[in-house]
Amino acid sequence: MSILIGNYRFEGPYTSTTKIEDKPGIYAIHCYHKNEYQLIDLGEAAQLRSRIESHERMKCWQKNCPGYFAVSVFYTPHWTQMGRMELQQKLRKIYNPPCGKKLDGMLNFLK
Repeated sequence: MSILIGNYRFEGPYTSTTKIEDKPGIYAIHCYHKNEYQLIDLGEAAQLRSRIESHERMKCWQKNCPGYFAVSVFYTPHWTQMGRMELQQKLRKIYNPPCGKKLDGMLNFLK
């Protein structure tokens, strides 16, 4: 199963992290509610599974999700961290997820 985010096919969405590998990539947090997936966060990590399982924005996910969470991932094994960050920022501009807003300003500062 996969889900299209922008022009990128993400694996998932998964309701558990057991199928997510600890590899580099982009993750998308979705809220499944009323038979619909809503994107509530996007991020990048060198180790996706570990990052998702220990994420500090989980409170924001809970606040913005009356249903249940699902995660989709886009693995980027040969990308640099900056490449992942650029894609993350591009997708954030398109979808404007409610969680992780402070991060966007930081990414603009780093460029």
